[in-house]
Amino acid sequence: MKVAIYGLGAIGGLIGARLAMAGCEVTAVARGATLSALQRHGLRLDDGPDGGGRPGAATQPGPSAIPLRAVADACELGVQDLVIIAVKATQLEAVAAGIAPLIGPETLIMTAMNGVPWWFFDDPSAPHAGLRLPSLDPAGALRRAIPLARTIGCVVHLAATCPEPGRVRRTFGNRLLVGAAVAGPTAGRDRIVARLVQAGFDAVSSDAIRTDIWYKLWGNMTFNPVSVLTGATADRILGDPQVRGLCLAAMAEAAAIGEHIGCRIVQTGEERLEVARQLGAFKTSMLQDAESGRALEIDALVTVAHEIGRAVAVPTPMIDALLGLIRLHGQMHGLYPVGM
Repeated sequence: MKVAIYGLGAIGGLIGARLAMAGCEVTAVARGATLSALQRHGLRLDDGPDGGGRPGAATQPGPSAIPLRAVADACELGVQDLVIIAVKATQLEAVAAGIAPLIGPETLIMTAMNGVPWWFFDDPSAPHAGLRLPSLDPAGALRRAIPLARTIGCVVHLAATCPEPGRVRRTFGNRLLVGAAVAGPTAGRDRIVARLVQAGFDAVSSDAIRTDIWYKLWGNMTFNPVSVLTGATADRILGDPQVRGLCLAAMAEAAAIGEHIGCRIVQTGEERLEVARQLGAFKTSMLQDAESGRALEIDALVTVAHEIGRAVAVPTPMIDALLGLIRLHGQMHGLYPVGM
């Protein structure tokens, strides 16, 4: 299988490295320091103390070096069997502009990203089908560039970091949920899942990928902005009664939205926070971005919940307050566009 990764950061790098080690022909579209590092010494992978479920991985003495071809221009790679989009939502405009050379009549495209994707309401069978989310694809460039019928969603339930360009470290978790953006034949989805399982992931086929996406958003939509505003790790957020209460109130609003859009949350907020507590003192992805001076993924995680709430007439005062605070914080620190 020919696989191109668009965005070889922590998650894209981990998936790409594992697939390459499992025998796929993996290439990458990258830029800047990451491109230079990959071209110089390939991709370095530290897969965590348990090896991520890969036989023999726990005994490896240090990072694995995976040779793979990396280019700045997708034109150099040609048509792929699978394209994995694992960029930050803030980089999707560049993906839309450059992805065409990778896509042929049979190419599958898998999105492995934080937050709600642009195609979330494009399935004609979904409640509120056709609802447009201006914060995610304002001019429709992604819809024009990426064929919906061959788009696959991937919800990532694992954590990884990039200690330096071209190096990926998995920290915990190993689960991937994979489902088609549009209901229909499942052969493409199942083929991807089989490859991911072969690569050592706990990958599962999902017939409810929209609900899976909303469930993850429900859990991290509050932690991400609160962590940036406070600089706190998850354990400190959970340990403050007032901050914990704010998170629970915003989660209740998101759960109410879920009821309206066919993405019902069956857990309580307290149960979900207990799951987070068990992970310890981790930094959210948004806090890691803020500390590194990278643009914040506010729109795909927070703005989108505000937009959907308004569209389905669910009041979201706590989500709105969080949005205003994190957006202004991002603007004041040069991490979010002024005027958005």
